[in-house]
Amino acid sequence: MKKSPLEGIRVVSFVWQAAGPLASRMLAHHGAEVILVESSTRISGLRITQPITMGKTGRNASGYFNNINTGMLGISLNMALPKAREIARQLIAKSDVVINNFSKHAMQSWGLAYEDIIEFKPDIIMACLTVMGHSGPRSNVSGHGPSIQAASGLNHMTGFPHRPPVGLGTAYVDFGVNCYHAATAILSALHYRNRTGKGQFIDMSQYESTISTTAVAILDYTANGRVWTRQGNRSSCAAPHGVFRCQGDDRWCAIAVFTDEEWQALRRVMGDERLACDEHFASLPDRLENVEELEKLVEAWTQERPAEEAMRLLQEAGVPAGVVQNSEDLLTRDPQMNARGHYWTLEHPEMGQVICDGPAFRLSKTPGEVARPSPLLGQYNEYVCRQVLGMSEEETAQCAAAGVFD
Repeated sequence: MKKSPLEGIRVVSFVWQAAGPLASRMLAHHGAEVILVESSTRISGLRITQPITMGKTGRNASGYFNNINTGMLGISLNMALPKAREIARQLIAKSDVVINNFSKHAMQSWGLAYEDIIEFKPDIIMACLTVMGHSGPRSNVSGHGPSIQAASGLNHMTGFPHRPPVGLGTAYVDFGVNCYHAATAILSALHYRNRTGKGQFIDMSQYESTISTTAVAILDYTANGRVWTRQGNRSSCAAPHGVFRCQGDDRWCAIAVFTDEEWQALRRVMGDERLACDEHFASLPDRLENVEELEKLVEAWTQERPAEEAMRLLQEAGVPAGVVQNSEDLLTRDPQMNARGHYWTLEHPEMGQVICDGPAFRLSKTPGEVARPSPLLGQYNEYVCRQVLGMSEEETAQCAAAGVFD
């Protein structure tokens, strides 16, 4: 049996929504025992967020929640009660990492700020994923991924020039940026603790993490004084650059031509003499100046064939192109996803078979796995209390009767 890289590491995860759970999930998929702390008195919004499994109701039916909390155990604690806070302290004392993505005052109100925890667990690693960080004039601001994306400038660059800014469709930065930054910081802190025996506090601003994705726009302003704004699917350094309608209902192919070599390849694939002879398209500046006419010619070609065929012909010629896939494509038609085994089918206690994302990267010796489906609310209360904390059956029953596990 191959040992998981984080085997023996226990993580207490005071998280909700997306960024915190996704960082925790990454650790769970690589062997850490992650214990998700929740409460029915203030339930995570994701537990009741669409998509809900058809025909199901309740707090365990959200496909959103069930996808981003796989691999974890879970305990429900009513943190308004002193006994619940005592159990949380006992659990932290037996753990290596604490993660939270609440506002900076939440853990303080429970007596579980970093300064409190190091009094009884000096080598703890605590990662706080607040919106703005723990310092600065806006450190008290709270919010979610969409508001962070707007503040960071991403929305200002997303959309069409003649329309207002638009969002990115989902909490993109939770999935693609913030969770990876948080997990990387935690791994770095674990490495440091292995060398020195000392833990540390990780103050992660999701705002700053998100701003890192705008680096090219920041560089352009620094160097040239230009403020990036909305260009739709077009680019100032490539043409054609966009998505083009293909055969079928709502089928599209994305094409991006940056170099003269790619342009010549596109021209040969399309076989349109106008592209070869028309001086309007001879160079990138020419193509940018006449981009509307160029896009019409390209779409006239793509509309005659399925998106998959257009992609194949262009890729074989060396032109960057890809089908604009939907969820059905990814799950049932994409041969790459199937070959890589990215999606895992798990048996959920209430939902039956569910399909979830697996690890996004593979370690050659320890590739990671999805060991269990997401926890039901309070599913592992007894395991955590009896097996991890060593509480007696009587004490656990008394806590349940007193509402500690609400």
